[in-house]
Formats: sequence, C-alpha cells, structure tokens
Amino acid sequence: MVLQGGPCGRVGHRRTSFNRKATQRWVAFLHFPGRFFAPRDKMARMGTPIELLSAADQDRLRALRRMKAVALGALVFMAVVFAVGFVLQRDIDAFAYVRAAGEGGMVGALADWFAVTALFRRPLGLPIPHTAIIPNRKDEIGQNLGEFVETNFLEGGVVRAKLASTPIASRLGSWLRQPEHAERVASEGAAIAQGVLNALSDDDVQEVIESLARQHLIEPGWGDPLGGWLERVIDTGAHHGAVDLAAETVETWLVSNPESFTGLVSRRLPSWVPSLAHKLIDHTVYNEAVALVGAVRADPGHPARQAIDDYLGRLAQNLQHDEATRERLEQAKSTLFDSPGIRRLAAEAWGAAKQGLLRELEKPDSALRGRIRDALVEIGARLEDEESLRTRVDTWVTDAAVFLVDRYRHDIASLITDTVERWDPQETTEKIELMVGRDLQYIRLNGTVVGALAGLAIFTIAHALLG
Repeated sequence: MVLQGGPCGRVGHRRTSFNRKATQRWVAFLHFPGRFFAPRDKMARMGTPIELLSAADQDRLRALRRMKAVALGALVFMAVVFAVGFVLQRDIDAFAYVRAAGEGGMVGALADWFAVTALFRRPLGLPIPHTAIIPNRKDEIGQNLGEFVETNFLEGGVVRAKLASTPIASRLGSWLRQPEHAERVASEGAAIAQGVLNALSDDDVQEVIESLARQHLIEPGWGDPLGGWLERVIDTGAHHGAVDLAAETVETWLVSNPESFTGLVSRRLPSWVPSLAHKLIDHTVYNEAVALVGAVRADPGHPARQAIDDYLGRLAQNLQHDEATRERLEQAKSTLFDSPGIRRLAAEAWGAAKQGLLRELEKPDSALRGRIRDALVEIGARLEDEESLRTRVDTWVTDAAVFLVDRYRHDIASLITDTVERWDPQETTEKIELMVGRDLQYIRLNGTVVGALAGLAIFTIAHALLG
C-alpha cells in the first residue's frame, strides 16, 4: 500500500541518502546566515565584543545562545524524524505519520525562525520586505514607546491613584525617626552643602549680593515706606519703650560718671569768677541733668517726651511728603552703601560665614550637624505620630507630583524618544535582542511542536478522508 504525501506532496518510493557534511552546513546556514552573506572585513562589527558587555548583558547573551541552541536542536530533531520517516514509510506504513510530523515540525520551526529573525535582521541576508524591523524602524519604535509611556503612565490620574495608595509620609517618618538614618541624611546633606559652597566663587557671590541689594534696597526709595512705618510706630506708641531705655541708659551713665561734668561749664566762665563758683556751677548743672533725665523716666507726659513725639511725627511726614528730606535720605543711603568700607565689610562677612559653615559641616560632631540630625529625627517622629501632618505632607507630595507630571509629561517621555533616536541601529538591535531574544526563542520551540502536531493532524485527516 502506498500512502499519499502530506503537506509536501506524495510519498516517494525511493530511498534518499543524506550527506552529513552538507546537512551540517545547511543547519549552520539557518542558524548563522550572516556568516554566509556578511563581508569578511565586517565580521568583527556584527556584534559588540562580549568583554565590552556588562555582567548582566553577558548573562543574557549566554542564556540567549542556550535557547537558540535548544530551538536549533528541535529543528535538527524534526529533520531527523522526517528523514527516518521518509526512509521507512515504504516498508512500514505507520512511519508516514512520523514523516508528516517531522515535516510539519520543520515547517513550523523554519517559519518561526524567519519571524523571529525578521525582527532583528534580514533572514539569510536577503532584502525581503518588512524584515529587519527593529533597525529599520528604530526611531518610530522609540516614538511609539514614548507616546505609550506618556499616555498610560505619565497621566495625572494614574500618578495620583498610585501615590494615594502609598503612605509616603508615614514611611518617611518611620525611616527618619531612626537616628542612624537621620545621621545619614545629615551627612549627605552636609557633603552636598560643602560641595556647593566650595564651588561658589566669592567674587560671583559678592556680585550677586550687591546686585540683589542694589535692586531691592538701594534703587527703591526709602522715604515713603520708612515714613509710613515711623508714623505707625508713633500712632501705636511703640517708641515709648525705646525712649524709656534711652532715658535709663543716660541716667545710669550720668550717675556713674559725675566727673565728666567737671569743667563742662566752668571752663567757659571768665577768669575772674572764683573757683568755688566754678565747682558750684558744675555741680548744679550735673544735678539738673540727672533730675531732668529722672523726670523724663518717671513722667509719661513730660514735655521732653512730647517734644520727641512731635519731632518724630514731623520726621515721618517729611519722609513721605518733603522732597528735600527725601533727597537727603537717598543721598545718605547711597553714600553709605557705595562706600568701600561697606563693600569690604560685606566681603569679609561672606568669607567668615562661608568658612564657618564649611568647618561646621565638615565635622561630624559639630553643633550644626547635631542640630540638623536632631531636627530630622524630630520631623520623622512628628510625621509618624501626627496624622494631620502626614495627611498634609501626602497631599502636598501628591499634588506636586501630579503638577509636574501634567506639566512636563511630554518632556519626560521625549527622553525615551530622544535616547532611542541617538542609538545606533545595530546597538539598538543588540540591546533589544539581549532583553527579549531568549523569550522569543520559545516561539521557535513552540512553533516546532505545534507544526509537528499540525502536520500530523493534517496528514491523519487527509488520509482518513481521501484514503
């Protein structure tokens, strides 16, 4: 009995011999087609040398090669099954089913090899349309990937839902509450601050300070704000405490320094006035001065206090409405800030502050580092213990993240697109193949199995129906 052929036609009656070396070259051709079509001088550039790959990529490459060998082994096995079935089907009818299974397995293996290979390169090096998809459409793939991330991940609702389900403040608080964690944050912050301070140029900082001072202090007029402030101080009586302090200070000084009045008036008297009169006059003037200051301190309605109030009131009005007073104030301000002494003082103050900060930040046991560490621990404790504070922090973080995502989602997604565009097509192909190539080899393996089962099923049905 002669059995009809499967997908490839009628079963032949003559035996076929296979050349082992030819078969090996054919298998190598299917697995490494680039070796047969690539110029010899370009062979070294077919892939990145393994020593230049990272350890993770080297592991992926080894796994990829193992799976390629398994898939190729399945193809070779199906070829052997086909050969055995083809040779023995004339003598044993059942081997026609074996041949059909082997034939279908080879077809499935070759078809899926072509499909997988077409993603990364041209199968057999032939310019077949819609092959080498990744290197030829690299930029479009990167753009689509960026749009996918932007649409499905960088979306305000997605970010808000994720952050709302994450207890950010609580986790941060429990982490910061540990002294070793607070010390780590303080240490890292101190290192960053030192780097910033050392990177700052003293001349540049002085220029910035001078520019800001000129813009916000010197150029704006002082008359109106200073006069208005002084007027409010007088209306509320807030200056009375300063007058009391001044009177007390003067009285204390007078009581402690009575000799300062010796000769203050008497030296201006004629020489014919007796010396006893000199002492009497100086003593009288001193006592009157002490009595006057004491009276000013004791009497809130003293005429001297009223005179001070009147003077301050006139000054407040003049600062706001008298051009001559305002001009004198502006001239005094400009003279003060433009003086070399003030500039030198500002430079020395910045230098001293900078060096002091650097010293404090450098020492792990400094008071500044200790206060920073204690403050971080306290913040962590409050975040962990106070629900209202946790709610505010979580809300603030969520709102800030959503705002940033909504505002800069396109810029963030363009990072993917721009990065892929800068990649070399061959490099892109290698990267993607290393990441997913091992899993794609299962497609080849599954295609071999499914093809064998399909070939067997087709042949069985055809034989049962057509004889």
